Amino acid sequence: MKKIGILTSGGDCGGLNAVVKGAASMGHNLDIQSYIIPNGYAGLYNLQDFDKLVELTPSRVDFVNSNVAGSEAGHSRVKIKKIENPDKYKQIKKGLAKFKLDGLVISGGDDTGSVMVDLTEQGIKCVHAPKTMDLDLQSYSVGFDSTVNRIAAFAEDIKTTGRTHNRIIVMEVFGRYAGHTAFRAGVAAEADAVLIPEIPVDFDIVYEHCKTRFMKRVTESDVKAGTYLILVAEGLKDASGSELYDETAPADAFGHKRLAGAGKYVVNELTKRFAADPAVKDFMKKEKMFVENLYEIPEVRSVAPGHLVRCGHSSVYDVNFGKEVGGGAVVLLKNGVYGVTVVGVNRGKIQYLETKKVIKQRYVDAGMISFYERLGINFGRRPENKEMETEEKKGKVERIM
Repeated sequence: MKKIGILTSGGDCGGLNAVVKGAASMGHNLDIQSYIIPNGYAGLYNLQDFDKLVELTPSRVDFVNSNVAGSEAGHSRVKIKKIENPDKYKQIKKGLAKFKLDGLVISGGDDTGSVMVDLTEQGIKCVHAPKTMDLDLQSYSVGFDSTVNRIAAFAEDIKTTGRTHNRIIVMEVFGRYAGHTAFRAGVAAEADAVLIPEIPVDFDIVYEHCKTRFMKRVTESDVKAGTYLILVAEGLKDASGSELYDETAPADAFGHKRLAGAGKYVVNELTKRFAADPAVKDFMKKEKMFVENLYEIPEVRSVAPGHLVRCGHSSVYDVNFGKEVGGGAVVLLKNGVYGVTVVGVNRGKIQYLETKKVIKQRYVDAGMISFYERLGINFGRRPENKEMETEEKKGKVERIM
């Protein structure tokens, strides 16, 4: 193992540059030269057409800022299996041979990991550094901590607008079919409700919780000001289990529908309930806010920070974890271990699992949802009244996130 390629794929997020820097730095330590393969799997597929690749020499690595989000290597969403060229794998191998690359460090999420498994089965030596802000892999993945910190900050900030205008604010965030980003950011931002794909939403329950808490805040305020904050994951399902997606947009390279409209859907469901509830107009009149035909019910607004939660700066945790899995991936390549995902470095030991197992989707734990329902967060259902269980932790406490 003398030369390796480093590529990143899927969505951008915090911590990726730490993966790149960690891999290249470990390469220097092991006398392995590292090269950027630009633009993810698109670059890998077209590798034979490049005249040269950027080598991550110590001087070049010094210009990679681990604390900045995004990736020095660039990204694309390409599923190699779907490329119609019957010689696609031969073409990739020719590109690797052209630049004498003996192995690959690949950072990405479940889609990226599935392609890495495919490449490994074709005899290409790869190790996966887990990356996804959705946290839906079986291991911790680079990007999650940076993202939820940004979401929580935006959510906390938007409360000032909500309180100034006495609005109900619905913030829609990424996460696809797992609600980790909305869940953890919602807890940190002290959201009133968190709506995630794991719990089909009963909007009658959300409405009653929203109305009661919002009215109480306004009534108890000496300046008659209040707000109510809802974080909703893009993969929201209603009580029937139906998903919300943009029917006009084509599926991506991995066959995923473009999820869209969750925030606006929640706004519409709450607005029509406010309009149909006579008690709401009575409340507006009592609190001296009612203006006939113009301002008869509280306003419900949606906001979506979108790609702002992916950009900016990486969290301290993601920089540390990114360097560990990037560097660990190179050690595994050096030791002849391929087709695996680095899940962490614990007490100096590099831990890994078979990538096929790691890329299976992980959802928000039902027990944690029940726990936070007891702390006052509404998840769009009636809280369960199960007795809380306790257990003594035996053995050493492992490093967890």
